Amino acid sequence: MESQLTWYGQSAFKIVTPSGNVLLIDPWLTNPVYKRGKEEIAALKRVELILITHGHSDHVGDAVEIAKRTRAKLVATYDLGDAMVKSLGYPAELAETETIGHFGGELTLLNGDVKVLFVRAHHGSGITVDDESGARYGGSPGGLVITIRAGPTIYHTGDTDLFSDMALVSRFNKIDIMLVCIGDHFTMGPARAAEAVKLVAPRTVVPMHYATFPVLTGTPEAFDRELKKRNVKAELRVISIGETVTLSES
Repeated sequence: MESQLTWYGQSAFKIVTPSGNVLLIDPWLTNPVYKRGKEEIAALKRVELILITHGHSDHVGDAVEIAKRTRAKLVATYDLGDAMVKSLGYPAELAETETIGHFGGELTLLNGDVKVLFVRAHHGSGITVDDESGARYGGSPGGLVITIRAGPTIYHTGDTDLFSDMALVSRFNKIDIMLVCIGDHFTMGPARAAEAVKLVAPRTVVPMHYATFPVLTGTPEAFDRELKKRNVKAELRVISIGETVTLSES
């Protein structure tokens, strides 16, 4: 079995490893562009890990509901994990030291099937509990480098602007798949995202965090033009919302 990747819109993905473990990243499945969100959540019978890049509601998404149903463990930085437990009700027994780390640290999980490295992003991470309360401290925003046994190494950038230290990610991990935000307004737009891809030099790049709302104006077509303008060699792979693709081993 090969690794599988499903995009749900915005920055929400499902990864199924070759051994069958299920990972969710930033699982806002009930977002405006994925119409089957509630049905998909109901159909998730097995999820081992929920990985969260930062505390904004469009990334925390449906994590707490899914965790309570599936008993999925939380993979996040220490401050974010603490905030999700105390402010949002993520089950504390599913957010313990085994799966909670911090930037520069790498976790070996699921008996070595998955490794997760926490890396920096330039953004925010405030957690919103309700419409009346102000944002609460959610630690610093981040990205995730996910290494799958007998599968690819995937870099999920989280929400971020371009910054030069992104080049250091591939110094320590050869990146096969880069999931990169391109929507503009709240993150990098196509031009800055293309520059980020040039720094990281992945084998394949998958655009995300675009077209969910009208203000997210970046498009895969504009991103493709910017990649070509910079002579970036990475393969551009555009995934449709709800589509599942197979990912070959590096």
